[in-house]
Amino acid sequence: MRAKIFAGIILSLFASTAAVAQQASDTVAPERATGFSAAKRVETKNYMVAAANPLAADAGREVIAKGGNAIDAMVAIQTVLGLVEPQSSGLGGGSFLVYYDAATKKITTFDGRETAPMEATPKLFLDAQGQPLKFMDAVIGGRSVGTPGTVRLLEEVHKKHGKADWKNLFARAEQLATDGFQVSPRLASLIASDGDRLKKYDGARGYFYDASRMPLKAGALLKNQAYAGTLKTIADGGADAFYKGPIAEAIVRTVREAAGNPGVLSLSDLANYRVKEREPVCFTYRALDVCGMGPPSSGAVAVSQMLGLIENFDVKGLGPQNVQTWRLIGDAQRLAFADRERYVADTDFQPTPIKGLLKKDYLGRRASLLDTDKALAADQVKAGEPEWDHALLFGRDAALEFPSTSHFVIVDKQGNVVSMTTTIEGGFGSRLMTNGFLLNNELTDFSFKTHDGSLPIANRVEPGKRPRSSMAPTIVMKDGKPLLAIGSPGGSQIIGYVAQALIAYIDWGMPVEQIVAQPHFINRFGAYEIEAGTDAEKFAEPLKALGYEVKPGEMNSGLHAIEITANGLAGSADPRREGVAVGE
Repeated sequence: MRAKIFAGIILSLFASTAAVAQQASDTVAPERATGFSAAKRVETKNYMVAAANPLAADAGREVIAKGGNAIDAMVAIQTVLGLVEPQSSGLGGGSFLVYYDAATKKITTFDGRETAPMEATPKLFLDAQGQPLKFMDAVIGGRSVGTPGTVRLLEEVHKKHGKADWKNLFARAEQLATDGFQVSPRLASLIASDGDRLKKYDGARGYFYDASRMPLKAGALLKNQAYAGTLKTIADGGADAFYKGPIAEAIVRTVREAAGNPGVLSLSDLANYRVKEREPVCFTYRALDVCGMGPPSSGAVAVSQMLGLIENFDVKGLGPQNVQTWRLIGDAQRLAFADRERYVADTDFQPTPIKGLLKKDYLGRRASLLDTDKALAADQVKAGEPEWDHALLFGRDAALEFPSTSHFVIVDKQGNVVSMTTTIEGGFGSRLMTNGFLLNNELTDFSFKTHDGSLPIANRVEPGKRPRSSMAPTIVMKDGKPLLAIGSPGGSQIIGYVAQALIAYIDWGMPVEQIVAQPHFINRFGAYEIEAGTDAEKFAEPLKALGYEVKPGEMNSGLHAIEITANGLAGSADPRREGVAVGE
Protein backbone atom coordinates (compact mmCIF):
# COMPACT_ATOMS: atom_id res chain seq x y z
CA MET A 1 0.00 0.00 0.00
CA ARG A 2 1.44 3.33 -0.99
CA ALA A 3 1.01 6.74 0.60
CA LYS A 4 2.97 9.30 -1.46
CA ILE A 5 2.74 13.04 -1.82
CA PHE A 6 4.34 14.05 -5.10
CA ALA A 7 6.45 17.18 -5.24
CA GLY A 8 4.77 18.37 -8.42
CA ILE A 9 1.41 18.80 -6.75
CA ILE A 10 2.50 19.56 -3.20
CA LEU A 11 1.98 23.34 -3.39
CA SER A 12 -1.72 22.95 -4.09
CA LEU A 13 -2.51 20.79 -1.07
CA PHE A 14 -3.33 23.49 1.47
CA ALA A 15 -6.98 24.05 0.52
CA SER A 16 -7.78 22.63 3.94
CA THR A 17 -6.07 20.55 6.58
CA ALA A 18 -8.53 17.74 6.04
CA ALA A 19 -7.81 17.73 2.31
CA VAL A 20 -4.07 17.54 2.98
CA ALA A 21 -4.46 14.59 5.31
CA GLN A 22 -6.72 12.79 2.84
CA GLN A 23 -4.03 13.02 0.14
CA ALA A 24 -1.65 11.16 2.43
CA SER A 25 -3.96 8.38 3.51
CA ASP A 26 -5.10 5.02 2.20
CA THR A 27 -7.28 4.03 5.15
CA VAL A 28 -9.60 6.55 6.78
CA ALA A 29 -10.59 6.21 10.42
CA PRO A 30 -14.25 6.82 11.27
CA GLU A 31 -15.22 10.39 12.06
CA ARG A 32 -15.34 11.04 15.80
CA ALA A 33 -17.16 13.76 17.72
CA THR A 34 -14.00 15.68 18.55
CA GLY A 35 -14.56 19.04 16.87
CA PHE A 36 -11.90 18.43 14.20
CA SER A 37 -11.32 15.98 11.35
CA ALA A 38 -10.56 12.39 12.27
CA ALA A 39 -6.96 11.33 11.95
CA LYS A 40 -6.04 9.25 8.95
CA ARG A 41 -4.32 5.89 9.16
CA VAL A 42 -1.49 5.19 6.72
CA GLU A 43 -0.09 1.71 6.20
CA THR A 44 3.15 0.97 4.36
CA LYS A 45 5.56 -1.93 3.95
CA ASN A 46 9.02 -0.40 3.79
CA TYR A 47 9.38 3.03 5.41
CA MET A 48 7.38 5.96 6.76
CA VAL A 49 7.67 9.60 7.76
CA ALA A 50 5.13 11.55 9.86
CA ALA A 51 5.72 15.29 10.17
CA ALA A 52 3.79 18.48 10.86
CA ASN A 53 3.76 19.79 7.28
CA PRO A 54 3.24 17.92 3.98
CA LEU A 55 6.20 19.62 2.33
CA ALA A 56 8.53 18.53 5.13
CA ALA A 57 7.13 14.99 5.23
CA ASP A 58 7.57 14.63 1.48
CA ALA A 59 11.15 15.89 1.67
CA GLY A 60 11.93 13.09 4.12
CA ARG A 61 10.08 10.53 2.02
CA GLU A 62 12.06 11.52 -1.07
CA VAL A 63 15.42 11.15 0.72
CA ILE A 64 14.59 7.59 1.82
CA ALA A 65 13.14 6.69 -1.59
CA LYS A 66 16.49 7.68 -3.15
CA GLY A 67 18.47 5.43 -0.82
CA GLY A 68 18.97 7.59 2.27
CA ASN A 69 18.21 6.51 5.80
CA ALA A 70 16.24 7.96 8.72
CA ILE A 71 19.02 10.32 9.79
CA ASP A 72 19.38 11.67 6.25
CA ALA A 73 15.62 12.21 6.16
CA MET A 74 15.81 14.00 9.50
CA VAL A 75 18.10 16.66 8.01
CA ALA A 76 15.79 17.24 5.05
CA ILE A 77 12.67 17.38 7.21
CA GLN A 78 14.10 19.84 9.71
CA THR A 79 15.41 22.23 7.06
CA VAL A 80 12.01 22.30 5.34
CA LEU A 81 10.13 22.68 8.61
CA GLY A 82 12.27 25.70 9.46
CA LEU A 83 11.03 27.30 6.23
CA VAL A 84 7.35 26.35 6.06
CA GLU A 85 6.63 26.18 9.81
CA PRO A 86 9.03 28.89 11.08
CA GLN A 87 6.91 29.71 14.12
CA SER A 88 7.69 26.31 15.65
CA SER A 89 11.26 25.25 14.92
CA GLY A 90 14.27 26.02 12.79
CA LEU A 91 17.97 26.69 12.51
CA GLY A 92 17.75 29.25 15.31
CA GLY A 93 16.45 26.76 17.86
CA GLY A 94 17.19 23.46 19.58
CA SER A 95 16.17 19.80 19.39
CA PHE A 96 16.07 16.50 21.22
CA LEU A 97 16.50 13.25 19.28
CA VAL A 98 15.75 9.70 20.42
CA TYR A 99 17.31 7.27 17.95
CA TYR A 100 17.12 3.48 17.54
CA ASP A 101 20.00 2.05 15.52
CA ALA A 102 18.92 -1.15 13.79
CA ALA A 103 22.51 -2.33 13.32
CA THR A 104 23.47 -2.14 17.00
CA LYS A 105 19.91 -2.66 18.29
CA LYS A 106 20.44 0.17 20.77
CA ILE A 107 18.66 3.42 21.63
CA THR A 108 20.61 6.58 22.26
CA THR A 109 19.60 10.21 22.62
CA PHE A 110 21.13 13.45 21.37
CA ASP A 111 20.75 16.70 23.25
CA GLY A 112 20.76 19.71 20.94
CA ARG A 113 19.16 21.98 23.54
CA GLU A 114 20.10 25.66 23.54
CA THR A 115 22.54 26.89 26.20
CA ALA A 116 22.60 30.08 28.25
CA PRO A 117 25.29 32.54 27.09
CA MET A 118 28.40 32.68 29.26
CA GLU A 119 27.56 36.29 30.12
CA ALA A 120 24.15 35.28 31.50
CA THR A 121 23.65 35.52 35.25
CA PRO A 122 20.90 34.26 37.57
CA LYS A 123 19.52 37.80 37.50
CA LEU A 124 18.95 37.76 33.72
CA PHE A 125 15.17 37.86 34.09
CA LEU A 126 14.93 40.11 37.15
CA ASP A 127 14.15 43.82 37.00
CA ALA A 128 16.03 46.61 38.78
CA GLN A 129 14.08 45.86 41.98
CA GLY A 130 15.01 42.18 41.85
CA GLN A 131 11.53 41.07 40.80
CA PRO A 132 10.83 38.65 37.91
CA LEU A 133 10.08 40.34 34.59
CA LYS A 134 6.68 39.92 32.99
CA PHE A 135 6.93 36.90 30.75
CA MET A 136 6.40 38.54 27.36
CA ASP A 137 8.68 41.43 28.34
CA ALA A 138 11.42 38.85 28.68
CA VAL A 139 10.54 36.96 25.49
CA ILE A 140 10.51 39.68 22.85
CA GLY A 141 14.05 40.69 21.88
CA GLY A 142 17.57 39.46 22.50
CA ARG A 143 17.46 38.72 26.24
CA SER A 144 15.67 35.40 25.74
CA VAL A 145 17.93 34.00 22.98
CA GLY A 146 20.04 30.97 23.85
CA THR A 147 22.83 29.44 21.78
CA PRO A 148 21.06 27.46 19.00
CA GLY A 149 21.75 23.72 18.92
CA THR A 150 19.79 22.25 16.01
CA VAL A 151 22.33 22.79 13.22
CA ARG A 152 25.13 21.21 15.23
CA LEU A 153 22.85 18.27 16.12
CA LEU A 154 21.96 17.67 12.47
CA GLU A 155 25.62 17.53 11.47
CA GLU A 156 26.94 15.48 14.40
CA VAL A 157 24.23 12.82 14.15
CA HIS A 158 24.59 12.69 10.36
CA LYS A 159 28.34 12.14 10.68
CA LYS A 160 27.72 9.21 13.04
CA HIS A 161 24.70 7.60 11.44
CA GLY A 162 23.89 9.24 8.10
CA LYS A 163 24.29 7.57 4.72
CA ALA A 164 23.54 10.11 1.97
CA ASP A 165 25.78 12.99 0.92
CA TRP A 166 25.35 15.91 3.35
CA LYS A 167 25.15 18.54 0.62
CA ASN A 168 22.24 16.87 -1.16
CA LEU A 169 20.03 16.87 1.94
CA PHE A 170 19.45 20.63 1.73
CA ALA A 171 18.26 20.64 -1.89
CA ARG A 172 14.51 20.48 -1.27
CA ALA A 173 14.49 23.22 1.37
CA GLU A 174 16.76 25.42 -0.73
CA GLN A 175 14.52 24.98 -3.77
CA LEU A 176 11.36 25.82 -1.81
CA ALA A 177 13.02 28.88 -0.31
CA THR A 178 14.13 30.08 -3.75
CA ASP A 179 10.97 29.30 -5.75
CA GLY A 180 8.54 29.98 -2.92
CA PHE A 181 5.93 27.95 -1.05
CA GLN A 182 2.29 28.60 -0.27
CA VAL A 183 1.62 29.97 3.21
CA SER A 184 -0.47 27.38 5.03
CA PRO A 185 -3.72 28.23 6.85
CA ARG A 186 -2.05 27.54 10.20
CA LEU A 187 0.92 29.81 9.53
CA ALA A 188 -1.35 32.58 8.24
CA SER A 189 -3.58 32.44 11.31
CA LEU A 190 -0.60 32.53 13.67
CA ILE A 191 0.95 35.51 11.87
CA ALA A 192 -2.34 37.39 12.19
CA SER A 193 -2.81 36.50 15.84
CA ASP A 194 0.71 37.51 16.92
CA GLY A 195 -0.05 41.14 16.13
CA ASP A 196 2.34 43.81 17.36
CA ARG A 197 4.89 41.33 18.71
CA LEU A 198 5.82 40.14 15.22
CA LYS A 199 5.88 43.73 13.95
CA LYS A 200 8.35 44.99 16.52
CA TYR A 201 11.55 44.17 14.62
CA ASP A 202 12.27 44.89 10.97
CA GLY A 203 13.32 41.37 9.95
CA ALA A 204 10.15 39.56 10.98
CA ARG A 205 7.88 42.44 9.98
CA GLY A 206 9.31 42.57 6.49
CA TYR A 207 9.02 38.83 6.02
CA PHE A 208 5.63 37.98 7.51
CA TYR A 209 3.75 41.08 6.30
CA ASP A 210 3.04 42.19 2.74
CA ALA A 211 3.89 45.53 1.12
CA SER A 212 0.77 47.13 2.62
CA ARG A 213 1.84 45.91 6.10
CA MET A 214 -0.95 43.36 6.24
CA PRO A 215 -0.24 39.84 7.58
CA LEU A 216 0.31 37.26 4.86
CA LYS A 217 -2.79 35.30 3.86
CA ALA A 218 -3.13 31.56 3.39
CA GLY A 219 -2.10 30.62 -0.13
CA ALA A 220 0.29 33.55 -0.57
CA LEU A 221 3.55 32.59 -2.29
CA LEU A 222 6.39 33.24 0.13
CA LYS A 223 10.03 33.22 -0.93
CA ASN A 224 13.05 33.36 1.36
CA GLN A 225 16.27 34.00 -0.53
CA ALA A 226 18.17 34.66 2.69
CA TYR A 227 17.23 31.22 4.02
CA ALA A 228 18.27 29.61 0.74
CA GLY A 229 21.65 31.32 1.08
CA THR A 230 22.04 30.11 4.66
CA LEU A 231 21.24 26.53 3.65
CA LYS A 232 23.78 26.62 0.81
CA THR A 233 26.41 27.92 3.21
CA ILE A 234 25.74 25.10 5.69
CA ALA A 235 25.56 22.50 2.92
CA ASP A 236 28.96 23.59 1.61
CA GLY A 237 30.71 24.42 4.87
CA GLY A 238 28.99 22.22 7.45
CA ALA A 239 27.83 23.37 10.87
CA ASP A 240 31.01 25.41 11.38
CA ALA A 241 29.76 27.77 8.67
CA PHE A 242 26.77 28.49 10.94
CA TYR A 243 28.59 28.70 14.27
CA LYS A 244 31.52 30.76 13.00
CA GLY A 245 31.89 33.48 10.39
CA PRO A 246 29.28 35.83 8.85
CA ILE A 247 26.15 33.91 9.93
CA ALA A 248 27.33 33.72 13.54
CA GLU A 249 28.30 37.39 13.47
CA ALA A 250 24.83 38.33 12.19
CA ILE A 251 23.15 36.25 14.92
CA VAL A 252 25.19 37.91 17.67
CA ARG A 253 24.65 41.38 16.24
CA THR A 254 20.88 40.80 15.99
CA VAL A 255 20.71 39.63 19.61
CA ARG A 256 22.95 42.26 21.18
CA GLU A 257 21.48 45.17 19.22
CA ALA A 258 17.80 44.26 19.72
CA ALA A 259 16.17 47.59 20.53
CA GLY A 260 14.66 47.77 24.01
CA ASN A 261 15.69 44.28 25.12
CA PRO A 262 19.22 43.31 24.03
CA GLY A 263 20.76 39.97 24.89
CA VAL A 264 24.22 38.73 25.83
CA LEU A 265 24.91 35.98 23.27
CA SER A 266 28.51 36.08 21.99
CA LEU A 267 30.58 34.63 19.17
CA SER A 268 32.38 32.39 21.66
CA ASP A 269 29.03 30.95 22.81
CA LEU A 270 28.31 29.87 19.24
CA ALA A 271 31.81 28.62 18.50
CA ASN A 272 31.91 26.53 21.69
CA TYR A 273 28.44 24.95 21.44
CA ARG A 274 28.46 21.14 21.77
CA VAL A 275 25.80 18.47 21.27
CA LYS A 276 25.59 15.89 24.07
CA GLU A 277 24.94 12.22 23.41
CA ARG A 278 23.17 10.81 26.46
CA GLU A 279 21.77 7.52 27.68
CA PRO A 280 17.99 7.27 27.25
CA VAL A 281 15.66 7.27 30.23
CA CYS A 282 13.71 4.02 30.00
CA PHE A 283 10.85 2.78 32.16
CA THR A 284 9.10 -0.59 32.03
CA TYR A 285 5.31 -0.25 31.80
CA ARG A 286 3.07 -3.29 31.33
CA ALA A 287 6.13 -5.29 30.12
CA LEU A 288 7.03 -2.66 27.49
CA ASP A 289 10.07 -0.39 27.70
CA VAL A 290 9.18 3.28 27.22
CA CYS A 291 12.36 5.19 26.31
CA GLY A 292 12.85 8.90 25.97
CA MET A 293 14.91 12.01 26.61
CA GLY A 294 16.33 12.67 30.04
CA PRO A 295 17.45 15.97 31.56
CA PRO A 296 17.68 18.74 30.62
CA SER A 297 14.29 17.55 29.39
CA SER A 298 11.81 16.52 32.05
CA GLY A 299 9.81 14.68 29.38
CA ALA A 300 10.85 11.05 29.87
CA VAL A 301 11.09 11.36 33.65
CA ALA A 302 7.62 12.87 34.03
CA VAL A 303 5.99 10.56 31.46
CA SER A 304 7.60 7.57 33.19
CA GLN A 305 6.42 8.77 36.59
CA MET A 306 2.86 9.14 35.31
CA LEU A 307 2.94 5.62 33.89
CA GLY A 308 4.54 4.26 37.07
CA LEU A 309 1.76 5.75 39.18
CA ILE A 310 -0.99 4.56 36.83
CA GLU A 311 0.49 1.06 36.69
CA ASN A 312 -0.83 0.49 40.21
CA PHE A 313 -4.44 0.76 38.97
CA ASP A 314 -6.61 -1.11 36.50
CA VAL A 315 -7.16 1.68 33.96
CA LYS A 316 -7.66 -0.98 31.30
CA GLY A 317 -10.66 -2.30 33.20
CA LEU A 318 -11.97 1.17 33.99
CA GLY A 319 -11.62 2.28 30.37
CA PRO A 320 -11.62 5.77 28.82
CA GLN A 321 -15.31 6.44 29.50
CA ASN A 322 -14.98 6.29 33.29
CA VAL A 323 -14.39 9.55 35.16
CA GLN A 324 -12.24 7.67 37.71
CA THR A 325 -9.79 6.90 34.90
CA TRP A 326 -9.33 10.62 34.30
CA ARG A 327 -9.06 11.30 38.03
CA LEU A 328 -6.17 8.84 38.23
CA ILE A 329 -4.47 10.21 35.11
CA GLY A 330 -4.99 13.83 36.13
CA ASP A 331 -3.68 13.48 39.66
CA ALA A 332 -0.80 11.26 38.53
CA GLN A 333 0.25 14.12 36.30
CA ARG A 334 -0.04 16.61 39.18
CA LEU A 335 2.27 14.47 41.33
CA ALA A 336 4.76 14.06 38.48
CA PHE A 337 4.77 17.82 37.93
CA ALA A 338 5.40 18.47 41.62
CA ASP A 339 8.55 16.34 41.42
CA ARG A 340 9.51 17.88 38.08
CA GLU A 341 9.33 21.43 39.41
CA ARG A 342 11.56 20.66 42.39
CA TYR A 343 14.11 18.21 41.09
CA VAL A 344 14.59 18.22 37.30
CA ALA A 345 17.16 20.46 35.60
CA ASP A 346 20.31 20.22 33.50
CA THR A 347 22.27 17.38 35.13
CA ASP A 348 25.56 18.89 33.97
CA PHE A 349 24.87 21.61 36.57
CA GLN A 350 22.50 20.10 39.13
CA PRO A 351 22.31 16.56 40.50
CA THR A 352 18.93 15.02 39.70
CA PRO A 353 17.64 11.87 41.45
CA ILE A 354 16.43 10.20 38.23
CA LYS A 355 16.86 6.65 39.55
CA GLY A 356 15.08 7.54 42.77
CA LEU A 357 12.22 9.27 40.97
CA LEU A 358 11.60 6.17 38.82
CA LYS A 359 11.99 3.46 41.44
CA LYS A 360 8.92 1.23 41.58
CA ASP A 361 8.73 1.32 45.37
CA TYR A 362 8.90 5.14 45.42
CA LEU A 363 6.15 5.37 42.80
CA GLY A 364 4.14 2.78 44.68
CA ARG A 365 4.23 4.93 47.80
CA ARG A 366 3.26 7.99 45.77
CA ALA A 367 0.45 6.00 44.11
CA SER A 368 -1.13 5.36 47.51
CA LEU A 369 -2.20 9.03 47.43
CA LEU A 370 -4.41 8.16 44.45
CA ASP A 371 -6.16 5.33 46.29
CA THR A 372 -9.34 7.34 46.77
CA ASP A 373 -12.28 8.42 44.65
CA LYS A 374 -11.90 12.21 44.93
CA ALA A 375 -9.48 14.79 43.55
CA LEU A 376 -6.33 15.30 45.59
CA ALA A 377 -6.43 18.40 47.76
CA ALA A 378 -3.87 21.08 46.93
CA ASP A 379 -1.85 20.38 50.09
CA GLN A 380 -1.53 16.70 49.07
CA VAL A 381 0.19 17.58 45.78
CA LYS A 382 3.79 18.25 46.68
CA ALA A 383 7.17 16.87 45.73
CA GLY A 384 8.02 13.49 47.16
CA GLU A 385 11.26 12.37 48.76
CA PRO A 386 12.99 10.07 46.29
CA GLU A 387 16.19 8.26 47.06
CA TRP A 388 19.25 10.39 46.26
CA ASP A 389 22.77 9.40 45.36
CA HIS A 390 23.66 12.27 47.73
CA ALA A 391 21.61 14.84 49.58
CA LEU A 392 20.65 18.23 48.17
CA LEU A 393 17.52 20.31 48.60
CA PHE A 394 15.94 22.47 45.90
CA GLY A 395 13.08 24.94 45.87
CA ARG A 396 9.98 24.70 43.70
CA ASP A 397 10.09 26.23 40.23
CA ALA A 398 7.14 27.41 38.14
CA ALA A 399 8.86 28.20 34.82
CA LEU A 400 6.51 28.59 31.87
CA GLU A 401 6.70 26.78 28.55
CA PHE A 402 4.58 27.98 25.66
CA PRO A 403 2.90 25.45 23.32
CA SER A 404 4.79 25.87 20.06
CA THR A 405 7.44 23.37 18.84
CA SER A 406 7.21 20.53 16.26
CA HIS A 407 7.68 16.79 16.29
CA PHE A 408 8.36 14.17 13.64
CA VAL A 409 8.97 10.43 13.49
CA ILE A 410 10.74 8.31 10.87
CA VAL A 411 11.21 4.59 10.27
CA ASP A 412 13.48 3.72 7.33
CA LYS A 413 13.95 0.58 5.21
CA GLN A 414 16.64 -0.78 7.54
CA GLY A 415 14.48 -0.37 10.64
CA ASN A 416 16.25 2.67 12.08
CA VAL A 417 13.85 4.86 14.08
CA VAL A 418 13.92 8.61 14.70
CA SER A 419 11.69 10.40 17.20
CA MET A 420 12.64 14.08 17.28
CA THR A 421 11.11 17.11 18.95
CA THR A 422 12.39 20.45 17.73
CA THR A 423 11.61 24.01 18.83
CA ILE A 424 12.31 27.72 18.99
CA GLU A 425 10.18 27.74 22.21
CA GLY A 426 7.19 30.09 21.88
CA GLY A 427 5.45 30.86 18.60
CA PHE A 428 7.93 32.84 16.44
CA GLY A 429 10.48 32.63 19.26
CA SER A 430 12.10 35.93 20.20
CA ARG A 431 10.62 37.55 17.04
CA LEU A 432 14.19 38.33 15.99
CA MET A 433 15.09 37.21 12.48
CA THR A 434 18.43 37.00 10.69
CA ASN A 435 19.69 35.21 7.58
CA GLY A 436 16.15 34.01 6.83
CA PHE A 437 15.39 32.26 10.14
CA LEU A 438 13.94 33.18 13.53
CA LEU A 439 15.91 33.05 16.76
CA ASN A 440 14.66 31.15 19.80
CA ASN A 441 13.38 32.51 23.12
CA GLU A 442 14.50 29.35 24.89
CA LEU A 443 16.06 31.05 27.91
CA THR A 444 12.58 31.85 29.21
CA ASP A 445 12.28 28.11 29.99
CA PHE A 446 14.56 28.83 32.95
CA SER A 447 13.05 29.90 36.25
CA PHE A 448 12.97 33.69 36.44
CA LYS A 449 13.49 33.40 40.19
CA THR A 450 16.77 32.09 41.62
CA HIS A 451 15.45 30.90 45.01
CA ASP A 452 12.29 29.60 46.60
CA GLY A 453 12.68 31.07 50.07
CA SER A 454 16.10 29.92 51.25
CA LEU A 455 16.35 27.05 48.76
CA PRO A 456 18.01 27.46 45.35
CA ILE A 457 15.89 26.57 42.32
CA ALA A 458 17.43 23.77 40.26
CA ASN A 459 16.28 25.30 36.95
CA ARG A 460 17.73 28.76 37.61
CA VAL A 461 19.78 30.59 34.96
CA GLU A 462 23.50 29.83 34.93
CA PRO A 463 26.15 30.43 32.24
CA GLY A 464 26.34 27.54 29.78
CA LYS A 465 23.36 25.75 31.32
CA ARG A 466 20.53 24.19 29.30
CA PRO A 467 17.01 25.18 30.36
CA ARG A 468 14.61 22.50 31.47
CA SER A 469 12.21 21.27 28.80
CA SER A 470 9.08 19.12 28.61
CA MET A 471 9.83 17.71 25.16
CA ALA A 472 9.20 13.97 25.17
CA PRO A 473 10.29 12.21 21.97
CA THR A 474 9.63 8.56 22.75
CA ILE A 475 10.31 5.09 21.39
CA VAL A 476 8.46 2.11 22.91
CA MET A 477 10.29 -1.21 22.82
CA LYS A 478 8.89 -4.73 23.00
CA ASP A 479 11.28 -7.64 23.56
CA GLY A 480 14.22 -5.46 22.54
CA LYS A 481 12.63 -4.29 19.28
CA PRO A 482 10.98 -0.94 18.48
CA LEU A 483 7.20 -1.02 18.58
CA LEU A 484 6.07 2.62 18.52
CA ALA A 485 7.66 6.02 17.90
CA ILE A 486 5.70 9.02 19.15
CA GLY A 487 5.96 12.58 20.46
CA SER A 488 4.25 15.96 20.36
CA PRO A 489 4.73 19.71 20.60
CA GLY A 490 2.76 21.65 23.19
CA GLY A 491 4.94 23.21 25.90
CA SER A 492 4.55 21.56 29.29
CA GLN A 493 1.33 19.94 28.05
CA ILE A 494 3.56 17.62 25.98
CA ILE A 495 3.98 15.36 29.01
CA GLY A 496 0.24 14.81 29.33
CA TYR A 497 -0.30 14.42 25.59
CA VAL A 498 2.35 11.71 25.26
CA ALA A 499 1.44 9.86 28.46
CA GLN A 500 -2.25 9.80 27.56
CA ALA A 501 -1.45 8.51 24.07
CA LEU A 502 0.71 5.74 25.54
CA ILE A 503 -2.00 4.70 27.99
CA ALA A 504 -4.53 4.64 25.15
CA TYR A 505 -2.20 2.52 23.02
CA ILE A 506 -0.98 0.12 25.69
CA ASP A 507 -3.95 -0.20 28.05
CA TRP A 508 -6.91 0.44 25.77
CA GLY A 509 -5.55 -1.04 22.56
CA MET A 510 -6.34 2.04 20.48
CA PRO A 511 -4.79 2.16 16.99
CA VAL A 512 -2.39 4.95 16.09
CA GLU A 513 -4.98 7.08 14.34
CA GLN A 514 -7.06 7.18 17.52
CA ILE A 515 -4.26 7.81 20.02
CA VAL A 516 -3.22 10.97 18.16
CA ALA A 517 -6.80 12.27 17.83
CA GLN A 518 -8.44 11.38 21.15
CA PRO A 519 -9.73 14.33 23.21
CA HIS A 520 -7.19 15.68 25.68
CA PHE A 521 -7.31 15.75 29.49
CA ILE A 522 -4.46 17.65 31.16
CA ASN A 523 -3.90 18.49 34.83
CA ARG A 524 -0.54 20.03 35.64
CA PHE A 525 -1.19 22.42 38.50
CA GLY A 526 -4.63 21.61 39.95
CA ALA A 527 -7.09 23.00 37.40
CA TYR A 528 -8.28 20.24 35.08
CA GLU A 529 -7.87 21.34 31.46
CA ILE A 530 -10.17 19.54 29.03
CA GLU A 531 -10.27 19.99 25.29
CA ALA A 532 -13.13 22.27 24.25
CA GLY A 533 -15.39 21.15 21.43
CA THR A 534 -14.63 17.46 22.00
CA ASP A 535 -16.09 14.51 23.86
CA ALA A 536 -13.91 15.52 26.82
CA GLU A 537 -16.49 18.18 27.68
CA LYS A 538 -19.01 15.55 28.78
CA PHE A 539 -16.66 14.88 31.72
CA ALA A 540 -16.75 18.49 32.93
CA GLU A 541 -19.53 18.06 35.49
CA PRO A 542 -18.38 14.61 36.72
CA LEU A 543 -14.88 16.01 37.26
CA LYS A 544 -16.27 19.00 39.13
CA ALA A 545 -18.20 16.58 41.33
CA LEU A 546 -14.88 14.97 42.27
CA GLY A 547 -13.55 18.32 43.45
CA TYR A 548 -11.72 19.70 40.41
CA GLU A 549 -11.80 23.15 38.93
CA VAL A 550 -12.42 22.44 35.23
CA LYS A 551 -11.16 24.63 32.39
CA PRO A 552 -12.25 23.80 28.82
CA GLY A 553 -9.95 25.23 26.18
CA GLU A 554 -8.02 24.68 22.97
CA MET A 555 -5.31 22.03 23.30
CA ASN A 556 -3.27 22.20 20.15
CA SER A 557 -1.16 19.07 20.26
CA GLY A 558 0.78 17.79 17.27
CA LEU A 559 1.17 14.10 17.99
CA HIS A 560 2.82 12.01 15.31
CA ALA A 561 3.11 8.25 15.67
CA ILE A 562 4.43 5.28 13.73
CA GLU A 563 3.79 1.70 14.84
CA ILE A 564 6.05 -1.12 13.69
CA THR A 565 3.77 -4.10 13.06
CA ALA A 566 4.22 -7.65 11.84
CA ASN A 567 2.92 -6.56 8.43
CA GLY A 568 4.86 -3.32 8.07
CA LEU A 569 4.22 0.17 9.39
CA ALA A 570 1.10 2.04 10.51
CA GLY A 571 1.25 5.76 11.13
CA SER A 572 -0.85 8.84 11.70
CA ALA A 573 -0.60 12.59 12.21
CA ASP A 574 -2.54 14.73 14.67
CA PRO A 575 -5.56 16.25 12.85
CA ARG A 576 -5.29 19.43 14.94
CA ARG A 577 -2.38 20.57 12.78
CA GLU A 578 -1.37 20.16 9.14
CA GLY A 579 0.73 17.03 9.47
CA VAL A 580 0.68 13.89 7.36
CA ALA A 581 2.18 10.42 7.35
CA VAL A 582 3.74 9.27 4.07
CA GLY A 583 5.86 6.38 2.83
CA GLU A 584 5.96 3.24 0.73
